[in-house]
Amino acid sequence: MIPSRSFNNISFFQPPAFLMIGIPGLEAIHGWISIPFSMYTVALAGNCLILLAVRRTPSLHQPMYYFLSMLALTDVGLTLSTMPTTLAVRWFDHRLISFNACLVQLFFLHSFSVVESSVLLAMSFDRFVATSNPLRYASVLTDSVIIRIGVVIVARATLSLFPVPFLLKCLNFCPNKTLLSHSFCFHPDVMRRACADITINILYGLYVVVSTAGVDSLLIVLSYTFILCTVLGLASPRERIRALNTCVSHILAVLVFFIPVIGVSMIRRFGRHLPPVVHALVAYVYLVVPPVLNPIIYSVKSRPIREAMLWVLRRKCQS
Repeated sequence: MIPSRSFNNISFFQPPAFLMIGIPGLEAIHGWISIPFSMYTVALAGNCLILLAVRRTPSLHQPMYYFLSMLALTDVGLTLSTMPTTLAVRWFDHRLISFNACLVQLFFLHSFSVVESSVLLAMSFDRFVATSNPLRYASVLTDSVIIRIGVVIVARATLSLFPVPFLLKCLNFCPNKTLLSHSFCFHPDVMRRACADITINILYGLYVVVSTAGVDSLLIVLSYTFILCTVLGLASPRERIRALNTCVSHILAVLVFFIPVIGVSMIRRFGRHLPPVVHALVAYVYLVVPPVLNPIIYSVKSRPIREAMLWVLRRKCQS
């Protein structure tokens, strides 16, 4: 339990810790519900395998696979940002998280989400260059250009989310509102535990969403509009299918990421009357499903990745 203390005549209060919950109403069977959370293991194993496959296979040292490595590394970070507290609540009934630790988790969770959105945008640019100007593909997306894109992506996420913890630390929280709605720290959830005016926090949160995921999704749609125009201009139907097939994996990865993002936003905005269990499950889908499905998508749809992953696995089994 959170240490008891007298809050009389306190004009400014920050809780020493928050109390996390699992899936509301299903606390009695959390141990069994944790079985699907082996998806964390699947996510880590799959994405680490992609990283090893790209690193150890010289034929995959190409821009497309470098961006895929960025996506895999981001998914590893997103998984690790929530896994400790989620499994602690599920398996060990350890529900307390200190205020500062909560802000740190919140920062990394949302930062990795912004990074993933940015990487998907970079991958759409990669597909646009490969489709519209294949002869200049390697000269446009050189190693130095890819490194610069990676630096810009990380800087963008860091600068966008850096003010968020400090804005939360400026809030006066309610002593009797320390129970979070999830087993991790989620920005909309944490700021609504405050007794102060949170208008600035809401507006800045909206700005971050619009300027990152909102802008990225529009630019991805624009990229694929140009790609489609280029593909339709090809003379041979076989060439059209071949060009579109190179984009299928990325399109699926975009859908896997942005559909849960839209779902979380819609539930937060219009689903306040829904049971808490619905909010919790949608949030878990948003955080867990993309890191699990991305390695599966690319291993199934991309033959070079699949063969490289199998080669790495065989080497591991033999050693």
